[in-house]
Amino acid sequence: MGISVTKLLIILAIVIIFFGTKRLKNVGSDLGAAIKGFRAAIKDGEDDTSTANSEATDTKSKQDEKG
Repeated sequence: MGISVTKLLIILAIVIIFFGTKRLKNVGSDLGAAIKGFRAAIKDGEDDTSTANSEATDTKSKQDEKG
């Protein structure tokens, strides 16, 4: 029912004929770099969020001690 291996190979051959292997290599490299950057941004965002949460908790505990 789905796409068989033979159909995938035919599609791959057509794409290689149209774009060439050099251009596909560049697209693959660019895509890999984009994914790597996206993962780094997500990790930085999580680090920033955890830092902000810990600072908010510290501030709240200091306010509770004062009042």
